[in-house]
Amino acid sequence: MSYSTTPSANAVDYTPLLQQQFGFDGFRQGQHDVVSLLLSGHSSLAIFPTGSGKSLCYQFTALQLPHLTLVVSPLLALIKDQLSFLHEKGIKAASIDSTLTPEQTQQVIREARSGELKLLMVSVERFKNERFRQFIQSIPISMLVVDEAHCISEWGHNFRPDYLKLPDYRRELAIPLVLLLTATATRKVKLDMAARFDIKPQHIVQTGFYRSNLDLSIMPVASQHKLMALQQQLQSFTGVGIIYVTLQHTAEDVAAKLCQMGFDASAYHAGLEDHSRQQIQQDFMQGKIRIVVATIAFGMGIDKSNIRFVIHYDLPKSIENYSQEIGRAGRDGQLSHCVTLANLDGINTVENFVYGDTPELASIEGVINNIREETHNGRWELQLHQLSNVSNIRQLPLKTLLVQLEMQGVIKPLYAYYADISYRFIVPQTQILSTFSPERQAFLTDIFAHTQMKRIWGSLDFASLYQATGAERTRVMAALDYLASQQFIELEAKQVTDVYQVNEKGLVEDNLAEQLFQYFTDKEAKEIARIEQLVRFFELTSCLNYNLARYFDDSAAPKSCGHCSVCRGQVAKLTYSEEPIWPDDTQICADLNELKLAAEAKGLAPLSLDTQCQFLAGLTQPILTRLQARRLQGFGRLEKCRYADIKQKLEKAGT
Repeated sequence: MSYSTTPSANAVDYTPLLQQQFGFDGFRQGQHDVVSLLLSGHSSLAIFPTGSGKSLCYQFTALQLPHLTLVVSPLLALIKDQLSFLHEKGIKAASIDSTLTPEQTQQVIREARSGELKLLMVSVERFKNERFRQFIQSIPISMLVVDEAHCISEWGHNFRPDYLKLPDYRRELAIPLVLLLTATATRKVKLDMAARFDIKPQHIVQTGFYRSNLDLSIMPVASQHKLMALQQQLQSFTGVGIIYVTLQHTAEDVAAKLCQMGFDASAYHAGLEDHSRQQIQQDFMQGKIRIVVATIAFGMGIDKSNIRFVIHYDLPKSIENYSQEIGRAGRDGQLSHCVTLANLDGINTVENFVYGDTPELASIEGVINNIREETHNGRWELQLHQLSNVSNIRQLPLKTLLVQLEMQGVIKPLYAYYADISYRFIVPQTQILSTFSPERQAFLTDIFAHTQMKRIWGSLDFASLYQATGAERTRVMAALDYLASQQFIELEAKQVTDVYQVNEKGLVEDNLAEQLFQYFTDKEAKEIARIEQLVRFFELTSCLNYNLARYFDDSAAPKSCGHCSVCRGQVAKLTYSEEPIWPDDTQICADLNELKLAAEAKGLAPLSLDTQCQFLAGLTQPILTRLQARRLQGFGRLEKCRYADIKQKLEKAGT
């Protein structure tokens, strides 16, 4: 079932205002419905295909609302792209992010306080910043916008645990309106997202998913022939395009080989320096680079209308990822080609990422024990990086574990603070103190007295300040923020520490760790099933475009599109290029023995079966990072094998 609103006969026509403020002749499909809902006081969920104008829904609405619109976006590149567009239109918008200097951040805060700013864009992680929370609570907000809102749902792909907290933030800040935006949501995900923000089903606006200008092809190709197939495809296409790969080194390798063949290609992945990534993206946007060979790190910030082809050199992670990635092609409505060079060789890589994110039962028990042992006066403090190393759980699944503990009522987040606060004087102390009343002078003098100055910068000792004066941390931070806003000092904050209230009764529940472990194993099974679903999709015997639209709850697409490989009579059957070659057992034993000796040298307990499997599969975990396992010869020895097969082999061997 697909939901969409029908504008009433007396609905306001906002087209003249759109022409005046943005210079557009009219709204695209669905945009006017969303705007009308919001300006009538109804929160909404908008599900539009990639590149069909979701952003305009909040940009236009924000200009008509009395106070600030707060936009939460998952990617800095996406934020910068939106800001560039808004500034071109003369609309006052800004972001608070890691690229800003302290002076720039203070300028944005001043503009928000004065009401000059209409839109403020942040990442969801910004809410953990106590200074940001204090600031945002002090100003009125008209609307919260959540971009890429499928990150909220545990049923969807790209789930990000921090997004689960957004409904609570909305309630705490008493924000009257919410707009959720996504391009990819199944029926289950759609209803889950809406329910979390109390959005009524009739206020979900979903436009057609099907795009008639995208030609979809699935080409079964053995790995050894992929480069030749890629060359042939590129020779037949004109214009610019993106080639998606799974691994960083594949991006480098394919880009280098394409350059040798005479193609203008650049690699793009998260391992590059920030300035290199920004330069490649900018050159691609300006047409200076024809082809970008990229991991999924590339794309969400790309709003280029004339991408003529998207080629998947490796299998995507899921149907949702596939849909998002091909959705970057042909936004100008012109014919664009989406080709997948498919075989089963890469399945193990995609699956292994999933297995690497499942914490072991002992690791979960370790976190629960840490809470028991480190809770003082009902409060537990943690630094994520440190807890990740201690528990041997990657940071993303660790965040998911903490959210699950919240949902079980075991812990409740209170606030986050920076363990390390330092500042330097821009104006002399005496001059600063002279601008305040005697009472405030005394308070600031105490703060300065409990700051350990090292040359220019000083580090504030909150504990000694509190013991000597009883000054609460929130009041001290408010004072420092004020001094920074007046450009009396420059403030720096490091080492985020999260503070939770602990329900100690919940901690003694007998099978708490087992319940949480079961949650992760269920999640693992869902993700593996999602990969199997992707393979089934590529091997379909009926129209690809029709089935893709149906997957996203759109039944309006034609049953036979006429512009996909299946409609052309080319049904794909995916196979392995060759069966993975296993080294003999003595080699595997030697590799594991080398790992064991490295662990003993560091004084670590015997490594678990899963850690050994992850070592052989080439998966990184905190404990393997500590052991510098990448330097050992056996690391990734079995990276072309499926994780489940590696585990089965080691279990049989009794390792």
